[in-house]
Amino acid sequence: MNPLGEKLAALIEQEGPLTIADYMAICLFDPAHGYYTTREPFGAAGDFTTAPEISQMFGELVAVWLYSAWQAAGSPRPLCIAEIGPGRGTLMKDLIRTLSQLDPGLAGEVRFALVEASPRLTEVQKQTLAGSTFSVDWFRQVGDLPWVSTLFVGNEIFDAIPMRQFVRRDGRWRERCVGLDGDGKLTFVQGPGEPDPGLLPADAGSAEEGTLIELAPARNALMDAVAERIARDGGAAIFFDYGHLETGYGDTLQAVRRHAFDEVLGAPGEADLTSHVDFAALGAVAAQYGLSTHMATQGDFLLAMGLRERAGLLGRSADAETRERIVGEARRLAAFDEMGELFKVLAVTPRGVVPPGFAA
Repeated sequence: MNPLGEKLAALIEQEGPLTIADYMAICLFDPAHGYYTTREPFGAAGDFTTAPEISQMFGELVAVWLYSAWQAAGSPRPLCIAEIGPGRGTLMKDLIRTLSQLDPGLAGEVRFALVEASPRLTEVQKQTLAGSTFSVDWFRQVGDLPWVSTLFVGNEIFDAIPMRQFVRRDGRWRERCVGLDGDGKLTFVQGPGEPDPGLLPADAGSAEEGTLIELAPARNALMDAVAERIARDGGAAIFFDYGHLETGYGDTLQAVRRHAFDEVLGAPGEADLTSHVDFAALGAVAAQYGLSTHMATQGDFLLAMGLRERAGLLGRSADAETRERIVGEARRLAAFDEMGELFKVLAVTPRGVVPPGFAA
């Protein structure tokens, strides 16, 4: 058992089984051994590669969407563009570059903000954006942002926010937890907790024995904070993540290490822990504020925003090898058997605003 595993075992022995949410939070954010506090997870040399790292085209098309959504909402000023969970800062770098080409005057007015809780990743982002001539600020949470019209963007942020699991046993929902087996090793156990009935889908009472459901109140809380600001001050939001457009059942908790799946309980703090995002639940939170929500697969969205045309333009004067690379990047972002179908897009706008990239 690695050092964080030993720490977890001692905590369980002292206080009892941990919820899946607590286990995820410790594995990802423990100050001494947490995944995001101790390593560089992004890119080919890390454990996974995100869309902004695959191609500049992703950030360019997102920037076009943000600009169009801002115009559709009446071009409110002053304006903040805030990325939540900005990774290495690659997406923000592409957003700033593209917006400065679309509307140099607006880019000079915008307050670009990165919402990042990790001091280590903040330093990485500052290095990525070191050459920017525009105003860039860092904030630890959404609540710290200025109260002005804001365009929010987040790529693979909700999947890393801890969620809870509940299993149907004897006609009741019981929490799935992490405990210890007879040899002192981490294992899944049944805990005493029960879910908030308000978070369960309407058909939860008729679910079969052994059915598992994942609920993520912490994710809903983040969407609540974003929606509150859009409802009060205007703006819009767009989020990309892997998940499902309708609430469902099943175990999606997974560990990723060196670009492959790993054991969830195998090496705490050494693998990324995520689960699929329930976009319907997030959309329902935004709808409570009177906002409109728009959902699509990532592939459909990027193609609607002009991915093919952008790839063709970039490859027009390039050599054969570069054109092949560009086509490969576009395919990886949008193809059905790559990221195009698994990854979904959720946009939040003021009611009546129909942004580009989504069916009316």
